Order: sequence, then C-alpha cells, then structure tokens
Amino acid sequence: MTAPIRVRAIRVRTALAVLLIPFALGATNRSLEAQASTARAASAGAIPTPASILGWEPGTDRKLPSWQQVTTYFRALDKASPRVSVRTLGKTVQGRDFIVAFIADPATLANLEKYRQIQRKLMDPRLRTAAELPRLLDEGKNVILITSSIHSTEVGGFLTPFVLADRLARGNSPEVRSILQNTIIMLVPSQNPDGVDIVGNWYRSTLDTPAEGAGPPELYHAYVGHDNNRDWYAFTQPETRYTVDSLYTPWDPQIVNDVHQQGANAGRIFIPPYMDPLEPNIDPILTGATNAIGMAMSWRLIAEGKTGVATNASYDQWSPARQYSLNHHGARILTETASARLATAITIPFSALGTGRGYDARVQSWNFPALWKGGRWGIGDIVAYQSAASWALLSQAARDRRPWLESYATLGDRALSADAPWALDSVVPTAFVIPKNQKDAQALQRLVWTLQHGQIEIRETTAPVTVDGATQPTGSYAVVVRQPFGSYAKALLEPQQYPNLREYPGGPPKRPYDVTAHTLPLLFGVDVYPVRGDVPVTATLVPPMPELNFSVAGLTGERDAAHRHLPLVCG
Repeated sequence: MTAPIRVRAIRVRTALAVLLIPFALGATNRSLEAQASTARAASAGAIPTPASILGWEPGTDRKLPSWQQVTTYFRALDKASPRVSVRTLGKTVQGRDFIVAFIADPATLANLEKYRQIQRKLMDPRLRTAAELPRLLDEGKNVILITSSIHSTEVGGFLTPFVLADRLARGNSPEVRSILQNTIIMLVPSQNPDGVDIVGNWYRSTLDTPAEGAGPPELYHAYVGHDNNRDWYAFTQPETRYTVDSLYTPWDPQIVNDVHQQGANAGRIFIPPYMDPLEPNIDPILTGATNAIGMAMSWRLIAEGKTGVATNASYDQWSPARQYSLNHHGARILTETASARLATAITIPFSALGTGRGYDARVQSWNFPALWKGGRWGIGDIVAYQSAASWALLSQAARDRRPWLESYATLGDRALSADAPWALDSVVPTAFVIPKNQKDAQALQRLVWTLQHGQIEIRETTAPVTVDGATQPTGSYAVVVRQPFGSYAKALLEPQQYPNLREYPGGPPKRPYDVTAHTLPLLFGVDVYPVRGDVPVTATLVPPMPELNFSVAGLTGERDAAHRHLPLVCG
C-alpha cells in the first residue's frame, strides 16, 4: 500500500534560452481614452520628481522616507503622468495602504483588460485556438512584477522604486519608450509598508547616537518578521495575499524582479543564475530564461563600471516558499545588493572582504569577474546598484518581448501535454487523491483553500480509486498533475527529496541556503495519496473553499488576526 503523506505535528518556517536581439521600435496608435489621459496629465501640471516630495534625492546619506511620503509620491505620479496608474490593494496588518503602480505606455494602460486577457490565453492553451496564437504573440506585452522592500531593514528597497518610477514617468529616450511600449510593469514599492515605518522611525530616532544604523528592537513585520518572504505557498499574511490575489493570479507575469539586500562583506550584488539545487518541478525553460536574463543584467552592470557582481552564488532555486513565480510560468530574478548600516555609510577595506557561497570576494572568477576594491559603501551605492539591475532587466525584457511570449505560450502547452518535464518519469504521479474523511476536517479545509489560492485546479473522483490495495471513495478530492500549474501542485503535495550535496566527494553535506521542505500534507496532517494511472474525475472544478476563520476568546484585532492566519503548528 502506498503510504499517505502524514505527520502528527510539525513546525514549519513560513517559509528561453533568451536571445539578445534588438527589438525594432514601432509606432503606437493611441486610443481616444489614452489621448484624454494625456490631456488630463498636461492640465495637472509638471510630473513631480522624488525630491519634490521628499525634499532630498533617493540615496542621500542618512535619509529614509516614511510610508506616507512613498504613497504621496506615487499618487502624485498617478495624477500627473499618463504612464502611471496607482491602485490600493488593501490594508496592511497595521492599517497602512498597500499599493501597486502599473506603468506602461498610455495606450496600454487604457486597455489593461485587453492585455490581461491576452496574457491569460497565452498562459492557458485551453483558452486559445492555434489560429489566434500569432495575433496574441504580436499584441501581447511582457508583464513584469517588481516587488521591493519585503525585508524592511533592506532600506534601499523602498528608495529604488522612486528612481525607477521617475525614470519611466519622465524619460523620453528610445530605451524608455521601448520599455513602455513592450512591457506592463507592476511596481510594488514595498511588500511590507508597516516595516517601512517601523525601521524608518527607529532609524531617525537613533541618528547621532551609538545605536545609529542598528536594526530596530522589534519585528518589522508584526507576525512573521523576516520570514514574510517564506509565505509564498501558505498565504498566511494579508500583504502576501494582495500580491497573489491582485497581481499574480490575474496576470501571472513572465518575469518577477525580487529586490533584496544581503550582507556587507562580500559581493556588491548577486544576480542569477542560482546555485544548485533547483526545485525539480520547475520547467527547464524557466531555468534557461532566468539564467539568460540574469547574465545579460550582469553583463550590462559590469559594462557600466559596476564591480563586485556575483552570479551562480549564495542563493539557490529550491523552495516555492520564496519563489511563487517559478511554478507559475514566470522567471524569478532575485537581486541581493550589499547593505550598509541602514542608511548610514560604512567603510570596508579590501582585506576585510570575505567569501560568499560559491565565490571569494577577493579572488577573480568566472562568476565574480570584476573585483570591488573596497572603500566607502552607502545608501547611494545600494540604490545605484539596485536601480541599475532592475533597469537592465526592464530593457532586456522589452527588447526580447517576442521570445519571452513564445516561451510563455510553450510553458502553457507543456503543462498540459505528455512533454511536461515530470511526465518523463513513469513513477511520477498523474494525480493526487485527497479523501474527504480526514482526522482533522479543518486541516483538510485549509489544505484545499491553500491549493486553490495558488491557482491549483481541484476536482472530485467519479469512481472509487484503488492505490496499491487501498480504495479511496467516490467524491474524494483529486488534483490532476496535467493542468496549467501542475508543477506547483506536485511540488507542494509530494515529499521533498533534497539532493545529497557534499562539500567534496566523501565530505560533509553542504549547508542548505534555506528551508528544504514545503510538503503541505505534512504541514496540515492530511492524508494524500499519489496515483500513477488514470483517475476518473469530474469535468467541473470544486467550488472555492471558504477560508478558516478562527476567533479566540479574549483576543481581538491584530492579535486575533495572528491566530487566524498563522497555522504554524499542525497536528
């Protein structure tokens, strides 16, 4: 009998190759609505600069904005620029506005729903015909999500969006026009607005004291602290859900740029390719795409004179806990820039530089070709590196719009065909059956809700299913692997087999970068049976499962919310 995936109790951390080809710029016919938007912008006055709102340039030493200043700037852009549309997606844990800025050519912004429908058809071949595919590829845009400042002590992350938005809103170079005409950018100025103020208020209060530049003495996310970027598979926090529900699910972007910072004493910036291991359910097309655009970004930064650029180092491509897009047809381009002491500059001599995983910051190598010679490093350097990397990504994505869309459509085709990467091995399940008669009905409800929230299609069996002598009844839940995001379902429902990576042959195991397991049946204590063979299922999907909503006597407001949304210990 195939053993179910189960556990009694567990604590888990919430945790194509693209060708470098030029893209010919073409004229865009603006719709009447876009022309009206332009006229409204002209009447609104000049497009504001970041300094006009902040009183200083982003990247100025010892200066950090409040979240109010961030939202004021982006809303001013929304009013003044026909290229920017700002939306409030909801309220954060502490009640601040969570915003996103859509940035594109005015004609594109005036027809976002048209381009969203094109995106859906490219992603799912069930929604398109072969005859209309060429038109979709001609008309579609390369959709890019930029998420920044999820970790609030990585303070460059809530300054770099000012620089990017300003350049896109006010620039008129051929490169800017190419980006605006060929992409749709969804820019999230901070994935954790509460932390912007928690860290910023603390930093300002410590200026000219011995504590200047130290981290705050409280979590900069009220419930999960630094681990809010391990929530991309459990969806416990409202900020995660806003991005998933309002940006990922409607758009499933081709590229996600995840802007972070790292330690100060090695490379100046990391850009993919990633180190091994990679999550085995990721389509190789996405790994190739990630590698290609990452190397193009690295090439450009080095050509611009930026040193200390590391690739194939430090960070792996293993867990969907922190890389939702890679199991949803989108390349995840993580950038990690060296930190200072928050916005206070530091000085690092070359001799004090150390090693990162996979390289030595004092030794030239293929994945670290331009040595940083040491010296002063401050918030201005951080913003310069971050914005240059994101700009290189945007420029490359615009030039290679067509290859990205072609690969995106191919990913959709492969997910539903026998050519899916996981279909090459006969022992891989064709489906996962989840009986409804579980020891913990609420855990089952939470599991189904979580899968559906990640765009997993769930059906019901129409006949009993026998797995190695054990029969599961008609009406059990069934997750068929051959579906648009079947790789995501498989990654979450099967036990992980973390590779046996060694420091050297016969040596000790390599220390994993981060979490190594993300099996939801173990997390929730629910029996799930992998099936290898045909499974009779309903044509219709299971309706959306309502979310569990606990109330605890004596707890209200934020504390009650913590109990409702953090199922970290499950039995």
